[in-house]
Amino acid sequence: MSGIEAPQAGAEELAKNLFGHQPLPAAIPAKSYGFYSKGCFSGGVAIPTDGPTWQAMRLSRNRRWGHPTMIALIEKLSRDAAEKDGWPGLLIGDISQPRGGPMLTGHASHQIGLDADIWLNPMPGRTLSVSERENISAVSMIKKGGLTVNEKVWTPAHARLLRRAASYPEVERILVHPGIKKKLCDTVTGDRSWLRKVRPFWGHDYHFHIRIGCQPGSTGCKSQPATAPGDGCDKSLAWWFTEEPWRPNKNPDAPKARDVMKMSALPKECRMVLNAPAPASEMAATFGGGGSGGSGVDGGASIASVIESAGEIVPRPGVSIGASAYLPAEGVAVPLPDWRPDQ
Repeated sequence: MSGIEAPQAGAEELAKNLFGHQPLPAAIPAKSYGFYSKGCFSGGVAIPTDGPTWQAMRLSRNRRWGHPTMIALIEKLSRDAAEKDGWPGLLIGDISQPRGGPMLTGHASHQIGLDADIWLNPMPGRTLSVSERENISAVSMIKKGGLTVNEKVWTPAHARLLRRAASYPEVERILVHPGIKKKLCDTVTGDRSWLRKVRPFWGHDYHFHIRIGCQPGSTGCKSQPATAPGDGCDKSLAWWFTEEPWRPNKNPDAPKARDVMKMSALPKECRMVLNAPAPASEMAATFGGGGSGGSGVDGGASIASVIESAGEIVPRPGVSIGASAYLPAEGVAVPLPDWRPDQ
């Protein structure tokens, strides 16, 4: 006896296992199904690993896929921020899995191709190696042990980058740490209407999260309620600086939604998305918006080859490589709760 129990006949497999191991997207028209934290998408495209004003990070996770509108917007943001805002380029974190769906680790959302994480580190002036993309830690914008911005790392260019991202009509929300939202509330002058889109949320001190709305043709996509009127610099922000949001979770061992979600919980179209044919290759499904392989990483390299060449990955004690794309620098201890609501 091996001690490993076989699954019961007829048992429904977890959705994260089915979607998390799909290497390529569904080669059918681009559509999102369900909600940001319970759905999937078809017709996904990958952002090239390198472009003139961006580099994709954590390549082994295979999460640089999204709805074509999302990928086009990221590329546009990278160009506009470089040309108009003095931001040298984007380091791109997780977007979605090739066919979306619940992830094996990490996010609750990012399931329908309409979410993307952008690091708050500016892109360096050289092409990062595969190993560097796996091991470099994003830098927290928040003071060690506190809830406000660390003035030693925060710059006006960060505010300009967030303003640029919020300026696009496709963008409905930008999630940031409450301390970052407070810094914007305290310092932004002139037109403050864009601050309505910038929402405080747990985490998000190393990166910001862009969310766009359901796209035309995606009739099965469920929209999120609109943000409240005003700039958000009111009592709703003040709540984040009380004890209540940071109280320890009373049930820290409760399973996360992604860890118990089965296919029956997702829109019925997600079964079709899983069974749809794949494109001929990753290159065939990589967005043709001006990206190039660069000198460090081949834009069309297979995920298997990326994982193999990233053999120098060194996880921290007690932390799996897949646990977080934004591992903090040693010694940083921002007071965050164990519990996180679905994004």
